[in-house]
Amino acid sequence: MAVRASLSRFPWDPELQEACGVPWGVAVTPLAFANEIGQAPLRGGAEGHRLPRCDNCYGYFNTYCELDQWSWTCALCGALNGLSAPSIDRYSQAQSCPEMCSSFIDLEIPAEVSENEGIGARPVYIAAVDLSSSEEFLELIKSALLAALEALAPGSLFGLVTFSYKIGLYDVQGPIPVVKHVFIPPDSDGGLPVDLEDAMPLLSFLSPVESCKDRIAAALETLKPTTSWERTTAAGQGMDGVFLGGRGFGAAMSALVSYLSSEYGKTFALARVFAFLSGPPDYGAGQLDTRRYGEQYASKGEDADRALLPEQTPFYKDLAAIAVQAGVCVDIFAITNEYTDLASLKFLSIESGGSLFLYWSTDDSTLPQDIYRMLSRPYAFGCVLRLRTSSDFKPANAYGHFFPDPQYENVQHIICCDSFATYAYDFEFESNTGFSRHSESPVLQIAFQYTTMVPYEETGNAGSNSDTRPRYSLQRRLRIRTLQYSVASSVVDLYNSVDPEVVSSFLVHKVISASLVQGVREGRLLLHDWLVILTAQYNDACKIVQFDGGNTTTVSRVDVAFSQCPQLQPIPRLVFALLRNPLLHLHEEGVHPDYRIFLQCLFSVLEPSSLQRAIYPVLTSYASPDKQAYPRHSLSRAALLTSGSPIFFLDAFTDLIIYYSPAADASLPFPPPHDCLLRRTINRLKQERSITPKLTFIRGGHDDATAFENYLIEEQDVDGSGLPSLSSGFVSFLEEVAKNVVEYLS
Repeated sequence: MAVRASLSRFPWDPELQEACGVPWGVAVTPLAFANEIGQAPLRGGAEGHRLPRCDNCYGYFNTYCELDQWSWTCALCGALNGLSAPSIDRYSQAQSCPEMCSSFIDLEIPAEVSENEGIGARPVYIAAVDLSSSEEFLELIKSALLAALEALAPGSLFGLVTFSYKIGLYDVQGPIPVVKHVFIPPDSDGGLPVDLEDAMPLLSFLSPVESCKDRIAAALETLKPTTSWERTTAAGQGMDGVFLGGRGFGAAMSALVSYLSSEYGKTFALARVFAFLSGPPDYGAGQLDTRRYGEQYASKGEDADRALLPEQTPFYKDLAAIAVQAGVCVDIFAITNEYTDLASLKFLSIESGGSLFLYWSTDDSTLPQDIYRMLSRPYAFGCVLRLRTSSDFKPANAYGHFFPDPQYENVQHIICCDSFATYAYDFEFESNTGFSRHSESPVLQIAFQYTTMVPYEETGNAGSNSDTRPRYSLQRRLRIRTLQYSVASSVVDLYNSVDPEVVSSFLVHKVISASLVQGVREGRLLLHDWLVILTAQYNDACKIVQFDGGNTTTVSRVDVAFSQCPQLQPIPRLVFALLRNPLLHLHEEGVHPDYRIFLQCLFSVLEPSSLQRAIYPVLTSYASPDKQAYPRHSLSRAALLTSGSPIFFLDAFTDLIIYYSPAADASLPFPPPHDCLLRRTINRLKQERSITPKLTFIRGGHDDATAFENYLIEEQDVDGSGLPSLSSGFVSFLEEVAKNVVEYLS
């Protein structure tokens, strides 16, 4: 569990927090293999149920608690709690208790073992394939699913379903694949004329991967796109001869969730559905009107950004709630360049614990690598995340892909969680007094309860016909991290404790929230205004700006580079880069609304270091493929020219670009050899990513360098933002901020 605070020293009181101007909170990656400094949790056995809890705040006993022979004092609320007789015996041998040795522990919670546990714990994976598509789309899906089959552990169950104007269920347990079809009514509310269970029993549909892999592969080869004649004949004609579509995605997902729900807890504890879409749902329940993306806003005077960000129907959000109850997690893979309205579809994935992926074309898609990577890494499910604080402060807002508990505050339910998923909390004081001078240091405790599947081999009697295939048992675990922070008594102390990467995470969460409610333009203005206010407060706190007769000094005296505080120096560049990011591009600037929604979903779960690379890429130079020249440059052409290096490597999280300068020596190997330092660095970065970055090689003077030059944002403007025109990029941006600071302080 990695926990990173935006301020490593907490503000003394609300007045100091307000004067600081920096978001106060933490970013939490609960299933990370280690904490933020690389230390793994101290693991214990089946001891989770023995851990004492406070009678007042229900916090867990930890190393910051005072322990007497018969009682202990809670480090969170200060309440005195008695110890039970078993706990007294347990703590008489403190060195054998994980909670006495470390503030970061991971314990097992024992559960009763039933006869059906192994069966109920078998992983279930289902591929839902869009047949209202092209041959190229289906070829890509076949490649992706063949890669997925290689990643699935033996003992997993797999199902193949297709959808168009009908749903196809594949039975691959026999010698040849058999498909049963159920037609989707064009005007239904999601109901089908025949239940999927009646068309094919679920246990005939779900096939063991280890024994049916070849038959599943054979079934994939039979996938063919529905013809336009089939689609229009089935769907009928609409008004004025306009043909209706034939992609019944909503009805298919609704039926599939109902199909699986009957076996939740019996056949599976979690089912993952991989939904592959080639366009918008345009048939049956859950169909979407894609006409809202067009030129009509120009004539109606509507704000396109505010119209395209919210969902147009609650269908998929409601379906996500049903999927959660059925133990179904949905990952959506959209492979299309047409408007698909991901703003409406996203809820089915992110609220059921899944992910949302967008690929513009089949030609350079990383879908096979992404799905293999997703299935190869460990994940937990049925998770509950609880954050507790000492009594002087509390969480104000929570950000991430989770369900808030309807009954308890600061409790989030996470259906499916992997080691990359990150959540954020910002804080506020309980009262105007802040932290009492006589109280202990602020304490934060995060409890993460989760379930994992643990494989084991069944052993039968020799010579018997018992099934010896690998099976799984469910293991419930409790991971607890308790942290204690110091308190800063001045604004300057707070500024010196800033973590700029975590601050940028909170900025992203806040501008996404503002954009969804007020529109992208307002989100940009709020971000710009925040930087102006922060700069003004910093200049005032550090006594840089002097007042003379009620007016501030000249613009040239304003320190917009935060020269007296190294921790704040990256922030202006991060804000400028965020304003340049497609996440905050306006409709008239040409951003595709689906791409903006994809970035929202991606950025809102990235841990801070990865998010910073996605916002402001890392540009490194190399003297040769085996020798690094300089670890970091600004994103400008001037940096390239002054460095004199022949090779540059740009890491933008989703894109990795190797660029050879036009002046590079012709003797340098292009592309770099596979065994060189640069390639080893790239391979390491790929392994650390939650998604597969696209690798591009560009030779300056020979190849089109647009993909690389587009990332050199410091010499680009941010016109169209609703802000003052910034004609010379970052330098002009800082000048404009300085002018606004003078106006703010006047």
